[in-house]
Amino acid sequence: MALVVTNENYEALMASDKPVVIDFWAEWCGPCRMIGPIIEELAEEYKDKVVIGKCDVDSNDDIVAQYRVRNIPTVVFIKGGAVVDKVVGAASKDALKAKVEALL
Repeated sequence: MALVVTNENYEALMASDKPVVIDFWAEWCGPCRMIGPIIEELAEEYKDKVVIGKCDVDSNDDIVAQYRVRNIPTVVFIKGGAVVDKVVGAASKDALKAKVEALL
């Protein structure tokens, strides 16, 4: 299951030595609901290798501003504390999985 990323737990999440994937989403966003199950599947498949979380853009302004998220869904791929890739808009599981694999 994907972690819920909030302003409060963000720093602890980023302290992980694993790569991090954050899905920026909102309840009212149709494309976000489309990729939501894919993010959950990837979180389960990579639970021992990658930290995968979901950040509600309506509740976490600090994180949204830090990553300059303008459109949702936006999935950010982070390695060593730096953004190494980003997907804006709905994407297939294969496309997202390839990006996760590239982090490893």
